[in-house]
Amino acid sequence: MTTPAANELKPILVFDSGIGGLTVLREARLLMPERGFIYVADDAGFPYGGWEEGPLKARIIELFRRLLDRYDPEAVIVACNTAFTLAGAELREAFPAMRFIGTVPAIKPAAERTRSGLVSVLATPGTVRRAYTRDLIQSFASQCHVRLVGSENLARMAEAYIRGETLDDAAVLAEIAPCFVEKDETRTDIIVLACTHYPFLANVFRRLAPWPVDWLDPAEAIARQARRLVPLVEGAEHPDGFDFAVFTSGRQDFSTRRLMQGMGLTVSEGPVGSPG
Repeated sequence: MTTPAANELKPILVFDSGIGGLTVLREARLLMPERGFIYVADDAGFPYGGWEEGPLKARIIELFRRLLDRYDPEAVIVACNTAFTLAGAELREAFPAMRFIGTVPAIKPAAERTRSGLVSVLATPGTVRRAYTRDLIQSFASQCHVRLVGSENLARMAEAYIRGETLDDAAVLAEIAPCFVEKDETRTDIIVLACTHYPFLANVFRRLAPWPVDWLDPAEAIARQARRLVPLVEGAEHPDGFDFAVFTSGRQDFSTRRLMQGMGLTVSEGPVGSPG
């Protein structure tokens, strides 16, 4: 078997509505050191949680048409629950030659781990509305009491927090408080973080929680799935020319650039552009 030269290896594209997908990128780079990465943030469309389904689905499909044509990646990690639960099937249908690794609420592992049987899913309103999410509950957590909590504000809060802004504890607590359920002398013991932005706030959540719970972050599991679908090329070295971030708005402030640099990413000056 001939090993491809390092510069022949195609990159992995990681897509999110904003910068929350960096939680997944961080894990994927650890498991796939021989691959370059392109991080795409659809910040012009952020946040996705409040979009109507039809326009958002059309936006995602058109944006991927441009992304795949421009970057020709080996695989795509859709590091956004809202995007993948809405448009994952359509993406695979529209681009059958591409490997898509999706992000869905980690309801199955939560149901397997819970001791109390009380599980909460902290998500965006869009993910909470999806039939896909309710199908996961029916398939894997029918014996559990699952509370779906759709936050209108946490994704924005997480973006602000990542950029170094201070959050109001009372405002954060108001968003997560509905996740904590007491029923028949038992309490919620697992909360699924069903938005890739939310793990950046995990330490804040732990500090404010009314009692200790397991905050389930799916980033590592997503990265492991990507590694399974993109076999390791023995002897390959990390290629030059990748490891950059693309923003659909084409506008990044200083704190965003600093954050990207901290992740080992340069910021592309040639964004793919925002559809619509």
